[in-house]
Amino acid sequence: MAGGPVTGHVTVEQIELVTQLLNSNHLNYLWIALLGFMGGTLSGFIGSGGAFLMTPGMMNLGIPGVMAVGANITHKFGKAMMGSRKHGEMGHVDKKLAVFLLVTALIGIKLAVWVNGYFFHSLGKAGSSLYVSTFFVLTLSAIGSSMFRDAWRTAKGVAIGPSEFLLNLSKKLRIPPMINFPVAGVKISLWVVLFVGTAVGFMAGTIGVGGFIGVPAMIYVFGVPTVVAAGTELFLAMFMGAWGAFNYALAGFVDLQLTFLLYAGSLIGVYFGAIGTTLVKELYIRMVTAILILLCCVSRALAIPEYLHKLNVITLSDNALKMFDLGSKLFLFGSGGITTILILYWTFKGHIEKQRLVKKYGLVTIAEKTI
Repeated sequence: MAGGPVTGHVTVEQIELVTQLLNSNHLNYLWIALLGFMGGTLSGFIGSGGAFLMTPGMMNLGIPGVMAVGANITHKFGKAMMGSRKHGEMGHVDKKLAVFLLVTALIGIKLAVWVNGYFFHSLGKAGSSLYVSTFFVLTLSAIGSSMFRDAWRTAKGVAIGPSEFLLNLSKKLRIPPMINFPVAGVKISLWVVLFVGTAVGFMAGTIGVGGFIGVPAMIYVFGVPTVVAAGTELFLAMFMGAWGAFNYALAGFVDLQLTFLLYAGSLIGVYFGAIGTTLVKELYIRMVTAILILLCCVSRALAIPEYLHKLNVITLSDNALKMFDLGSKLFLFGSGGITTILILYWTFKGHIEKQRLVKKYGLVTIAEKTI
């Protein structure tokens, strides 16, 4: 495969690889749909972030990194459309901010597709998965650690919200022109917005996880409320998903069967997740997000030795390979499953409590969080 074109060239291996993997164990069909449901629930709950669970989950089932990202970013469009509509009904979407971020996000996605394709054609399946996993661990470890630290400080009463360090720094970068975003309630330099858009696009195109730069950036850098950041990211994700799908499909890295399996679960999950944002305290959302990101990073880190072994960089025994593989899957599916159950529990509990209060006091709406 070395020396092959990066884009515009579809090999026989690319066409048949996913089908062969799914047919080798029919339970994989169920696992992919379950990944979609868990990812959809998380995505609706915390913004377009379920991808950080689905991309490594598909890789744990044997899908090459570049094809996992391709399927994930393709399915992103429909899932984001549904989640964005629900958030839009609740007034959580700043379309103006999303459009400004989109301008450079499309460039970042195009660049990421080229880099991912280069590793796949140069180093094969193991090389592609190693690149995606390494990028995943490095970037999301930093983001997850920062979010967990700030959520923990809030829970302990040391702080009352996200760290304002980056927010104060961005306020100093008041380089004209300054753009006002009324729904989000912030005023930001155009250049800061465009830089963040490029980073979001490159990350989305590299590992299928744009929301976990987009949402924290809007919260930590722009000062946008968490629910508005989540809704705006989902609106932005519709267009990023469409552009990413086109470019990955052009390079031959999109398998529709895999994509539809993700849809089967995620379009149901995202509905429950979006409802949950109105019933669960913001601190819970931030804490769940941070912990799950870090656990998924552990899962991906445990998968890296296997890729290094396949590339003949290190040598591991069969028992060691099995242990790393088992640990990676347990961390990913275990943490994702438990978190999804908690979100559904909090959502239904909050809904029941809300209905009880409405019935008891005759209130039409209750603005307070019930959990």
